[in-house]
Amino acid sequence: MKGINVYFIGTAGSGKTHLLAAFSEWLDFHKIDHVTVNLDPGSEDMPYSPDIDIREYFTLNDIMLRYGVGPNGAQILGADLLGAEIDEIKDEIEYYDVPYVLIDTPGQMELFTLRRSGEIVVNVLGKDSVAVFLFDPVISKTPDGFVSVTFLMASSVFRLKIPHIPVLSKCDLLGTREIERIESWSDPDVLYSELGSGVEREVFHVVREAGFLQKPVPVSAKKGYGMEDVYDSIQEIFYGGEDMDRILY
Repeated sequence: MKGINVYFIGTAGSGKTHLLAAFSEWLDFHKIDHVTVNLDPGSEDMPYSPDIDIREYFTLNDIMLRYGVGPNGAQILGADLLGAEIDEIKDEIEYYDVPYVLIDTPGQMELFTLRRSGEIVVNVLGKDSVAVFLFDPVISKTPDGFVSVTFLMASSVFRLKIPHIPVLSKCDLLGTREIERIESWSDPDVLYSELGSGVEREVFHVVREAGFLQKPVPVSAKKGYGMEDVYDSIQEIFYGGEDMDRILY
């Protein structure tokens, strides 16, 4: 099998880059070969040094100067330009010939999950891929917030068509009871009983029927907590004998 591509995806501020850095350190500690890839042209002050970096091809400042657009326009153009450079990035990845490829996606997740370039990247790099999808703890600690993030994950699965592993990021910011409560919402009956009436229950039915109500893996990049659980989840997907077409989370 070629290297497994592990995409880190989540809403802005959910901690994708720091989690990738922590997981990379965990792999280093266990002497597991891997390569890190940054696909965010707007990244600054990163907690790791990418082995492969889209910023070597272009940055947001480059785009703003070349096309005369502002920061928001540059992010959109950057997402589209990513698809044009992915063949070169693939060649770089293949040069390393490692079993795991950790991929840092753009901060605004919709730039990767909703635009065509995200699909192009996944298709070019290959279907031996999995997404680590971050549940922001601030958003996810309320029932309606949990359903909302689950719905975002469902849209990512729909667009990228690769397995997704839900993780509760920055769990060090939550108390033990808060984490246990969030984990309990993987039980549809428990979650439904805590939701208010209205549109949130309609969205709940959608994600429940699609099978997306799963217990997120608690992780903390700051404390290095949960890295083994993420690794084990990846192993289960690719070596656990499951039907890959049916695993979406």
